[in-house]
Amino acid sequence: MMLKDNHRERLHTSVAHDPFDSRHHGSIHIPIYQTSLFSFDTYEEFVQAHTDEQQRHVYSRGNNPTVRYLEDKLAELEGAEMSKCFASGMAAISATILSNVGAGDHVVCIDQAYGPTRQFLQHYVSRFQVSATFVNGSSPEAIEAAIRPNTRLLYLESPSTMLFQLQDLAACAKLARSRGIVTVIDGTWATPVLQQPLAFGIDLVVHSITKYISGQSDSIGGVVSGSKALVGRIAEAEYMLLGGIMTAYTAAQVERGLRTLPLRLERHERSGLQVAEHLSRQPYVLRVNHPGLPAHPQHELAKRQMSGSSGLFSFESGESPETMRAWADRLRYFKIGVSWGGFESLVTAGPAPEAYSAAGARSLVRLHVGLESAADLIRDLDEAWAQVAAEAVSLPRPSAQN
Repeated sequence: MMLKDNHRERLHTSVAHDPFDSRHHGSIHIPIYQTSLFSFDTYEEFVQAHTDEQQRHVYSRGNNPTVRYLEDKLAELEGAEMSKCFASGMAAISATILSNVGAGDHVVCIDQAYGPTRQFLQHYVSRFQVSATFVNGSSPEAIEAAIRPNTRLLYLESPSTMLFQLQDLAACAKLARSRGIVTVIDGTWATPVLQQPLAFGIDLVVHSITKYISGQSDSIGGVVSGSKALVGRIAEAEYMLLGGIMTAYTAAQVERGLRTLPLRLERHERSGLQVAEHLSRQPYVLRVNHPGLPAHPQHELAKRQMSGSSGLFSFESGESPETMRAWADRLRYFKIGVSWGGFESLVTAGPAPEAYSAAGARSLVRLHVGLESAADLIRDLDEAWAQVAAEAVSLPRPSAQN
């Protein structure tokens, strides 16, 4: 744990400090290079720049100095040789998948991955004769059993999007490498601050920058990090040809948020655990899905793989989805909305998935605990439930039928 604590402490310096840059007159922020192209003094320099567009600045669709600064900073935090930023998390995910599969190939993906990722693997890539199998990610045996001779990619997401299930990253990496399979993980929940999958042998890490890395709910972006060989291949092909680039203005916005990422996560983690622990004691809650809680079935694995937890988790309830949505309507501090990772607290509620839910669960509620006072958020949850419970008691009961 001491090594993990030291890592998190060092990241405060990494995100806040840059060496003096005489090119930019000592500016503490990288300037926004709001330009589509770069000109040259001589034609020879122009030709030379075209030989390595990922290192030289020719056209902002390929390489922009503001975006490149953010990419280098993210690679440093991730412990990667190279990072490439995209216009959205799905742009990074789809480009990364396409870079590692071809006609006739097979992908193994956990069945709790982000919905659009599952849709991309299940429906979109089939037009290119790429197939996918979805498995229980908490079972190494299920993952191994799904591998075929033509499997080229193992796609992970730890913790997973809605039920916060983990995969054993070291075991998955070892299995995949023994079969010549590339491993990709969506690490958005933990960010590079709380988990570094490359250190466990994972090949590529993707993040939705929209979430914690930006942290302001005003920017959309994605990133893939890993070796120069793998990320460079994505940069030369899918990044350049599909055009899902990050703009210089977006990179500057994200860079601003990145400066406070470790500090914000400390708050999200502390408040999230307080709220999760409180909910675990409420009568309408059957189970809280939060890897930071000792009651989580994979808590020990979480402690081995991560240095902490973020503010996103879910709980299962025996109440109907309609009841839980009525409860959400009465919350003051939790806004109803998609996404997460910003300063604001959020809630969504829907039916519980049958395959993995606790016995008797009818609803699954996902909460993002923002930067508000944890005491205020807990009070909000309790007051909203008291209103719903009181209204349920006051409703007239149906008359008995003879």
